[in-house]
Amino acid sequence: MRLSRRTILQGAASLPFAVASLRMEALAQTASAASSSEVPPILFVHGNGDYDALWITTLWRMESNGIARDRMMAINFTNPSARTDDAVEQASRSSTEDQRRELAAAIAELKRRTGAARVALVGNSRGGNSIRNVIKNGGVGDVSHAVLCGTPNHGVFALDALLGSEFNGRGAFLRGLNAGDSEVTPGVAFLTLRSDGMDKYAQPDGRFMGKPGVPTNVTAEGPELKGATNLVLGAIDHRETAYHPRAFREIYKFIAGREPARIAITPERTVRISGLVTGTADGVPTNRPVAGATVEIYHVDRESGERKGELTYRLTTAADGRWGPAEVDPASPLEIVLTSPDAPTTHFYRSPFPRSSNVVHLRAARPFLPAEKDAGAVVIMSRPRGYFGLPRDTVLLDGREPTDVTPGVPTDATATLRLPASEVGRSVVAEFNEERIVARAWPASENRIAVAELTY
Repeated sequence: MRLSRRTILQGAASLPFAVASLRMEALAQTASAASSSEVPPILFVHGNGDYDALWITTLWRMESNGIARDRMMAINFTNPSARTDDAVEQASRSSTEDQRRELAAAIAELKRRTGAARVALVGNSRGGNSIRNVIKNGGVGDVSHAVLCGTPNHGVFALDALLGSEFNGRGAFLRGLNAGDSEVTPGVAFLTLRSDGMDKYAQPDGRFMGKPGVPTNVTAEGPELKGATNLVLGAIDHRETAYHPRAFREIYKFIAGREPARIAITPERTVRISGLVTGTADGVPTNRPVAGATVEIYHVDRESGERKGELTYRLTTAADGRWGPAEVDPASPLEIVLTSPDAPTTHFYRSPFPRSSNVVHLRAARPFLPAEKDAGAVVIMSRPRGYFGLPRDTVLLDGREPTDVTPGVPTDATATLRLPASEVGRSVVAEFNEERIVARAWPASENRIAVAELTY
């Protein structure tokens, strides 16, 4: 029997952008609605090509509801991108078995750290494949809850071609996971979260996989599982099924057994950030540490993007690629400069950090494109935790709606502005709904790129 509750959650969730302007006296308070001992430790699992930092706002919301920071962990898969054929070795890409082994090791580490008998797993997209795989193949006794957010449980496509793909609903991997009357493993509570038609990886037409007009044999219901609690979150995109405030509410409620006391992020008085520098190999992103990269942090003016005061932090990474901790002003926007070997110097402009985090992941911007060889400056607007939906969202880069964002089903997480040499050094405003970041245009002739990286 399918335990599907097709609930569409209406209304906009509370947004956290105003928290930085709260009085400092209020910054020290964190919610204590849930005792950490009542909730299992939680391990967050990112999707294809991604990294741990995508969970930063989810971690903050969990902390704001009383979940202790040391009872949560977000994994970084070494090679986060899937192979074209799961059975065929491919440089800097991982198989389903590679991911299963890494996830099993992370579960063991979180259990060791907390002393818990079982942990809860929360995954976005491909991360849900890894969660189902580890549970079905030896991990059921280690896991209490499994939350699968936008996971293509029946494939991104279900075709007789590309049968070796992990994302083919007719391939051996997914057929194995979905075999039987129930598609979940007994002994673990399963929840799926999906979009109501706005997930680009759950579409009946193949246009999002480069085959317009070809039926994928997959629908918006593809992420649902027989035997799970299945919820529909509304018109949200693929990544928002995990990182949106609506998704947080359902994740928390399912694991903790009650409504969260708050959706908004509670600020801290003292904020320290740290993370990992990674790069690319063989043309694909990896989460391997990068040694010899320099990280610099500046506080900047929220209206001009110009640096305020002296350098706040500077470090050159060792073999482990780690940087930090750096103490930053929770009321000030930041410029984080990453100078990484064999990559453009990347100037990340970020909104104020309301809370501390050790998952501030830095990966240099992509190399300049051939079309940018004559550009004076390049500014990229990036939304790692979702896509730009037009006309769903307000998306403005330098006062205009970007022309490289496709309307309709949200598919684009970046927008690019190219400026002539005469405009190097000026301010560029990036706006997504209520979040506003001001970047500076750095000279491309010096191999520099600016990235206005959205947090929400």
